[in-house]
Amino acid sequence: FGENKIQEAENKWGELKKKYPNCRLHMIGSLQSNKAKKAVNLFDFIHSLDTEKLALKISQYEKELNKKVKIFIQVNVAEEIQKSGVSIKNLNNFYKYCSSDLSLDIIGLMCLPPINQNPSKYFKILMTKSKELNLLDLSIGMSNDYESAILYGSTYLRLGTAIFGQREIK
Repeated sequence: FGENKIQEAENKWGELKKKYPNCRLHMIGSLQSNKAKKAVNLFDFIHSLDTEKLALKISQYEKELNKKVKIFIQVNVAEEIQKSGVSIKNLNNFYKYCSSDLSLDIIGLMCLPPINQNPSKYFKILMTKSKELNLLDLSIGMSNDYESAILYGSTYLRLGTAIFGQREIK
């Protein structure tokens, strides 16, 4: 199951995770470093690692809580200034820092392609980088572009809108 926001996840999943310990919870939204401890405590997967500061916090809290989380590096494949994510040109160094220096369990890459462009170009770039780094998983594809993502090797899709409809803006 995936959640975009820490507080919503805590409210929905706090007790359920205790009752059903084999349930796997994915943090698919943006994660601020000040919420890293809560994320490591509650989630089994984080799909949005995008800064060294956040990587360091996750590493610290994994040690403190004696828990390992499976992690995707969020890549800003189109280098959009309004989006977070590691740039393609910095990805190799960032991956090495996270996996070697911090011993994080990096299992794959994630991206959000530009909204008004064909996502295939960006999915292909991410698939290629994933293979170069010997990563097995790709967190690509949402309700509007999942078919293209599957063609480029997606192993995790984010289909909330297709299943639940548009999120109510509060």
